[in-house]
Amino acid sequence: MSTPQGPRPVVAIVDAYSSACHLAPLFRARGYDCLHVQSLEEPPPVFGATFRPDDFLGTVVHRGDVAETLAAIAPYTPVALLPGAEIGVELADVLSEALDLRTNGTALSTARRDKFRMVETVKAAGVPAADQILAGDLDTLLAWYGETDRTVVLKPVRSALNDGVSFCSTAAEVRSAFASLVGADSALGLRNDAVVAQEYLVGAEYYVNTVSLDGEHYVCDLWKTQHLGVNGVRDLLGGSALMVRQGPEQDLLAAYAFSVLDALGIRNGPAHTELKLTPQGPRLVETGARVCGAMLPLLTRAAIGESQLEWTVLAYTDPAGFEARRHTDYEVARHAVCVNMIAPEGGKLVDYPKLSELRALESFHDVLLKVQPGDEMSRTVNDITYPMLVHLLHEVEGVVTHDYMTARYLDGEGFYDVV
Repeated sequence: MSTPQGPRPVVAIVDAYSSACHLAPLFRARGYDCLHVQSLEEPPPVFGATFRPDDFLGTVVHRGDVAETLAAIAPYTPVALLPGAEIGVELADVLSEALDLRTNGTALSTARRDKFRMVETVKAAGVPAADQILAGDLDTLLAWYGETDRTVVLKPVRSALNDGVSFCSTAAEVRSAFASLVGADSALGLRNDAVVAQEYLVGAEYYVNTVSLDGEHYVCDLWKTQHLGVNGVRDLLGGSALMVRQGPEQDLLAAYAFSVLDALGIRNGPAHTELKLTPQGPRLVETGARVCGAMLPLLTRAAIGESQLEWTVLAYTDPAGFEARRHTDYEVARHAVCVNMIAPEGGKLVDYPKLSELRALESFHDVLLKVQPGDEMSRTVNDITYPMLVHLLHEVEGVVTHDYMTARYLDGEGFYDVV
């Protein structure tokens, strides 16, 4: 690996995967070179496939020794260090704190990754959140569940991409979900020694994407999601629609999200917060101290001219510019929807026979193919198994809604030629 040349300052990004793979070119455009820090010797394939090595001066691989990693970073004298994907959040906290750079620190680092501790930390700060339990054995879990059937959610303590999330409405389903989770590896390659069980929150789910600078938060974009009961999953994400910034729902969601960020010590950098708006008010699903995934910032940028990616770069390279602009809300120039196409079965994908009909929709903007013809396709049950995401964009909201419904209708058996 070569050491940096010339006067350009350096920004280090830990695990620049998923949507965060688009950060480095934006930093470079503002006069900064980028160093990649890899938190795991072998990153999960779902993340590694999005990495763009040519965007970086080089890569420092963390092998478990923080001092060794800091020594490898030192010649680059980075002026900022931030996480990219979810798996890099904790290492970024350790390194940025040790380098005395802008940081969220390590005091609450675990609460930003551990799903159980996250909600408990939020509740301890006086923010309303879901009833839950951390269960390492079945008896503890069943005692919390009780004698009366009710819907609860079981999930791994540490994961991403909705991996391992189960909706259970009976004690038998709770037993089955517990048995399938404990002892298995999560999508991030971590062994599940316990599960988090939470009350099922009734209400629509929303995303609040933010960037923070020294404890001041800015809402980059808000999304309302739609879920389906399909493929044996009670709440499978079917799509998300960009919301205008102002409105009664938006005001509630933004204020609640800010209180969550404060409770979790997210003072700097991007955050992706998932909330439900229940009859009792907003409730946290979870927060990631990193940019929103699934390439959603690219659609946001197309709709409003910029995204969480640009705001993240602004915060780290021009704090005064961030402070001057954070009081101005975003405006929707074009309405946007991301449609998650849902494969009804697995097998070898031959073709998408109706893809041309999707492309012909008036608001069609882009399609992100995650499974190419010739590849093996899985039945869609979580964020890892969507075969494609379709981006719709139009000045008229009704046109986007029409095309969203049409895409939903086209999806299903006849949309996939699978053997």
